[in-house]
Amino acid sequence: MTHPKEAINSAIKDAMKSKDNERRDALRLLQAAMKQVEIDERKDLTEEDAIDILTKEAKKRRESIEELAKAGRAENLAKEQYELTLIEEFLPQQLTREEIETLVRAAIQQTGAATAKEMGKVMGVLQPQTKGRADGKLVSTIVKEFLSNG
Repeated sequence: MTHPKEAINSAIKDAMKSKDNERRDALRLLQAAMKQVEIDERKDLTEEDAIDILTKEAKKRRESIEELAKAGRAENLAKEQYELTLIEEFLPQQLTREEIETLVRAAIQQTGAATAKEMGKVMGVLQPQTKGRADGKLVSTIVKEFLSNG
């Protein structure tokens, strides 16, 4: 997989050539977020750093989508959904619910967790496996389901 930063730069050039201003502008927001971290931390981004930034940006969009849907603001909602789909293009392939459930079963078995109070142990095992590949909120929801159903 190419470095997300390079992929975004290439996608910006393509959007400019095809005069897709909406895509170009949304990609520039991602580019700016990465540039800001490089400046703040005075380092070049690794592929993992770039994926972390994209994951945070996707999470922001998901939260905005939730809030805008509650408020009934359709015009802003469409923009946020578009940006989320764009971000997801540059993230690693997301895990399906079934794949997450398989990982959760294995983590519960590995940790011996039996109650919701032991959720932290299970999440500790799962986070490195799902980082950038699944929404943390979804993973924790599935873990809660499994531990409460015992």
